[in-house]
Amino acid sequence: MKEIFVSAASQPSAARRAATRSPGRAVAPAPAPPAPAALAAKVRTLAPSMTRSMQRVAEAVAGDPAGCAALTVTGLAQLTGTSEATVVRTARLLGYPGYRDLRLALAGLAAQQESGRGPSVTADISVDDPIAEVVAKLAHDERQTLADTAASLDTAQLGAAVAAMAAGRRIDVYGVAASGLVAQDLAQKLLRIGMVAHAHSDPHLAVTNAVQLRGGDVAVAITHSGSTGDVIEPLRVAFEHGATTVAITGRPGSPVTQYADHVLTTSTARESELRPAAMSSRTGQLLVVDCLFVGVAQRTYDRAAPALSASYEALAHRHRR
Repeated sequence: MKEIFVSAASQPSAARRAATRSPGRAVAPAPAPPAPAALAAKVRTLAPSMTRSMQRVAEAVAGDPAGCAALTVTGLAQLTGTSEATVVRTARLLGYPGYRDLRLALAGLAAQQESGRGPSVTADISVDDPIAEVVAKLAHDERQTLADTAASLDTAQLGAAVAAMAAGRRIDVYGVAASGLVAQDLAQKLLRIGMVAHAHSDPHLAVTNAVQLRGGDVAVAITHSGSTGDVIEPLRVAFEHGATTVAITGRPGSPVTQYADHVLTTSTARESELRPAAMSSRTGQLLVVDCLFVGVAQRTYDRAAPALSASYEALAHRHRR
């Protein structure tokens, strides 16, 4: 699927975003720094979007948290062949206010690893792997992806998205290719609990429907890269028409987030020739979708439970043979 990158010049400024949102629009609180256990997951999620120098810093702290925790900002800069400013920028991108906070997290992660809970290592699938080994490797990678997504998911953003969807008059979900399958999964789940929800993978229909959204409606965009034009465009239209917007993406600084009130970050297992991004990204996306669905069902339980029972009864005869 062809993807586009939205330049900084075409992205709305902070002032424009503030002006576009209606006065009563809720904004989720700033996320807390990630816990030590989430540091490695953050590095895996954010590294592809970092500069090469920032990647060196991120890889160093994830690879040797104990050693890096003992270093000053100058020492880590020298170790990685970067600058102190790069070290501080990397710490902030990983979610820490400054290098001191990152060092504390590194010390905590090192203590966890010493107690026997260090991160596991996976291996790529080879073309001549026996099927039993393929199963084992895929199962390992799926578990890692789920763990990383859970560790890096901002629960404040998730709660805000759930609240908006639970109160929403209508929910539109945008996604194409593998993300389109996830969009359909979310819409179908919401329909079963009585919500008005539609999934759109056709870009023309997505924009046509986005034009009809207003305040009180919710638009959800699902794109791992965060730069899929066919998903960004309807989300932008929904955003500009006053709908609450949610982005589910593996790239928290990507173009799609410029039009999102709430950003839910997914992680992916390491890609290989036989396990492309379309497979690994879908695992994390499905976890986030399930979290959204369960959260909405909890908040709307009085009407969700009867609706779920009614849909089950309506389809039960199809499963009786």
